[in-house]
Amino acid sequence: MLRIAVPNKGSLSESSVEMLRESGYRVRRDSKELIVTDRDNDVEFFYLRPRDIAVYVGSGTVDCGITGRDLLLDSGSAAIEVMPLGFGGSTFRYAARPGTCATVDEIAGRRVATSYPGLVEKHLAGQGISAEVVRLDGAVETAITLGVADVIADVVETGTTLRQQGLEVFGEEILRSEAVLIRREGSGETSAVEVLRRRLTGVITARHYVMLDYDVPVHLVEDACSITPGLESPTVSQLQNKDWAAVRAMVPRHLTNAIMDELYDLGARAILVTDIAACRL
Repeated sequence: MLRIAVPNKGSLSESSVEMLRESGYRVRRDSKELIVTDRDNDVEFFYLRPRDIAVYVGSGTVDCGITGRDLLLDSGSAAIEVMPLGFGGSTFRYAARPGTCATVDEIAGRRVATSYPGLVEKHLAGQGISAEVVRLDGAVETAITLGVADVIADVVETGTTLRQQGLEVFGEEILRSEAVLIRREGSGETSAVEVLRRRLTGVITARHYVMLDYDVPVHLVEDACSITPGLESPTVSQLQNKDWAAVRAMVPRHLTNAIMDELYDLGARAILVTDIAACRL
């Protein structure tokens, strides 16, 4: 039975559960459930603290899990990223009071407060910068006001909280993070993990694409296919009326209206858009 760790709370939890549900798995219905067994898919889900998931996966206690890329890298565990999942996006940045630092090099010799000491220490070491890293479990934005640090390093989504504390980001981003599927390094991808990966890929594809079916004059098929190239290539079928062909392609959801307008201008007809929320690749 495949053992999968899932965030039990926080910004990644609800989206993780919803993606697994869309992938065809049985998920928890009550936030108090810590273990859910899906016997139909031979899977067992363990709802754990997001920060602990990489540790459990790296130790082999569970086979794989969903967590943030920032938490994975900060953990230092023997776990690796299998694939990004397209939600929970954020950037990890340095911030300080205006005039304190303009570049990352100016952090040298200063105190840096963060909830991600492993990640920050690796980044500073990679830049050849020596600084004191102060570990905090939360409320990092107030560290400078309270005199604990000169600089902070934290996840930045909108930047509103930083501005409220009179801080501004500086230097290049340390990391662009999002939710990721992870497994233990060196364990190889088992058939069960491969099935999970394919299902999650299908959900991501379905969220970004729709299926477009249309009829087009045979002599315009090549032009039509250039408008709807699809993920790999469109499917073209001959109709009973040999002057026309039927085309089916997956197109980006956000471009659907513009693509339909182009097809109508080209001379296509009978255009049908189908949601592919149950996509399986």
